[in-house]
Amino acid sequence: MKQVEDSEILEKFSNEKTRNEAFNLLLTKYQQKIYWHIRRLVIDHDDADDLVQDVFIKVWKNLEKFRSDSQLYTWIYRIASNESITFLNKKKQRNNTPLDEVSSELSETLVESSYFNGDTIQLKLQQAILTLPDKQRLVFNMKYYDDLKYEEISEITGTSVGALKASFHIAVKKIEAFMLNDDITF
Repeated sequence: MKQVEDSEILEKFSNEKTRNEAFNLLLTKYQQKIYWHIRRLVIDHDDADDLVQDVFIKVWKNLEKFRSDSQLYTWIYRIASNESITFLNKKKQRNNTPLDEVSSELSETLVESSYFNGDTIQLKLQQAILTLPDKQRLVFNMKYYDDLKYEEISEITGTSVGALKASFHIAVKKIEAFMLNDDITF
């Protein structure tokens, strides 16, 4: 099936008669990418599903206000990233839990999840990523998994390319240190 251009989606969305079709095209094009972006941040499948719905509700409500000075997918990623970080912050506040305990809780969720089907190395990598602060984790995931360019990540996060490169480099070093630590058990 031919990939629909964002300009076509936006054009259809601007017409009342084709608005629903446009939104279905948008979901087809971006829903899975956004799900995995969110899932890597919040870990839990059900939380990720809920957040994806929240993101696309926001997209639906605000798409007619979208200014084409950025790309559509970077705008959607920004919404998804912000929703995910807000969710994680609320989870920390709601449970009055320190960051390292939230990371531990997410790690346990990952181990117990019937949706995780990776091997031991993949599990250890995910656990390493969970030790990163939210912003570093966000940058690492977008660069490593989503294969976004630093310029695209900069558009999404509002952070300079230089700061993103430094953040990614530090994240990689922390992950390497975690992966080399033999004291970690599963």
